[in-house]
Amino acid sequence: MEWHACLDEYEKLVIRMTTPRVVIDNAVCPTATLVKVDSARRDGILLDAVQVLTDLNLSIKKAYISSDGQWFMDVFHVTDLNGNKLTDESVISYIEQSLETSFPDRSHGFDGSTALELTGTDRVGLLSEVFAVLADLQCDVVDAKVWTHNGRIASLISVKDCNSGSPINDSQQIDRIKSRLRNILRGDNDIRSAKTSVSLAITHTERRLHQMMFADSDYGRKPVLQCREDSPVVTVQNWAEKGYSVVNVQCKDRAKLLFDVVCTLTDMQYVVFHATINTVEDKAYMEFYVRHTDGTPISSEAERQRVVQCLRAAVERRASDGVRLELCTSDRQGLLANVTRTFRENGLNVTRAEISTTNDIARNVFYVTDAIGNVADPKIIETVREKIGLGELKVKELPLIYHEREEAAVGVGGAVLSLGSLVRKNLYNLGLLIKSYS
Repeated sequence: MEWHACLDEYEKLVIRMTTPRVVIDNAVCPTATLVKVDSARRDGILLDAVQVLTDLNLSIKKAYISSDGQWFMDVFHVTDLNGNKLTDESVISYIEQSLETSFPDRSHGFDGSTALELTGTDRVGLLSEVFAVLADLQCDVVDAKVWTHNGRIASLISVKDCNSGSPINDSQQIDRIKSRLRNILRGDNDIRSAKTSVSLAITHTERRLHQMMFADSDYGRKPVLQCREDSPVVTVQNWAEKGYSVVNVQCKDRAKLLFDVVCTLTDMQYVVFHATINTVEDKAYMEFYVRHTDGTPISSEAERQRVVQCLRAAVERRASDGVRLELCTSDRQGLLANVTRTFRENGLNVTRAEISTTNDIARNVFYVTDAIGNVADPKIIETVREKIGLGELKVKELPLIYHEREEAAVGVGGAVLSLGSLVRKNLYNLGLLIKSYS
């Protein structure tokens, strides 16, 4: 390690003491790689560690977080998305280097482009209108992430000028873009809450989406769909003797779940002192011992209810029961406008989207439902694929759970017929999925 000439020996000692120490162990656990992090406590250290692991698309199966005074220790049991231990030396080296940085760069801005932030009331076809406006204003969408929850939408969209390929810096053009998009987001009944802005310094794309939806108070709005049996269960209790608030979260396990929960606790100004995370099959069980940044526990029933609402929202925003469609094709002007218009014209609603462009190849992921949030009809999905291109738009994931109105079809007096219909539909879905891979 090279030291700056002006540092004295005491400053060097402090740096050595506070620099995180990382050990990656493949021998202890037969099913996962252990990532151990020891560090002096500082603001956001847990979120930084979880962010590094989730940005690599690693699955955190278990975790133990503990702090003693000013020292902090994390142990994560991680695998790749296929459930295998980590063997790629480049990945292991990246984890070590990233976690051993005392103050990692948390920014994930869009290089060489202009980042737009949008929030408003969600509706069928809204994304189609947004991309149509951008195409009309000669904006080329490079990257985008779109989340919807409780009837609200938040999106980060990275654009360039389609003629020059440069960021859009002209203030008048930026004002036109913001104004046109704000009118789209407002619709007929969202005069005050629709917002558009240009972001100059994005922290982390998915953390920023959480912040945008939190600021939009999506957690306090009435869900568009009725609560389901697999909705997250969140409880908050105070442990008066130790001065902690104990937060428990139980829900279906999925990718980046721990990041979403820790991100929300951090942005709500809570510090995690101890935590245990465990997954059993497809269920996740998380327990956090938290305090405010000023050292006090949760102090009122209203605050407790707010924490419960916000953590439920954090879990639900990324979750989706929609059909996952993946589009891989050569990028071209107006591609997204055309694709999302086809969705809209066939009654499909986009509940979540991830847009990326690399070397003029568009790789886009859409989660779609029908207009009221139920599972989309497989025949409509097939029709949309035919219009866009069977070889370009493929079904990659089908929802495992049908909405209550479909499940209720299996009942007394019509069990045989309804059950047969559901079986046929499941078989059709399976055939659709197989066909999409062929």
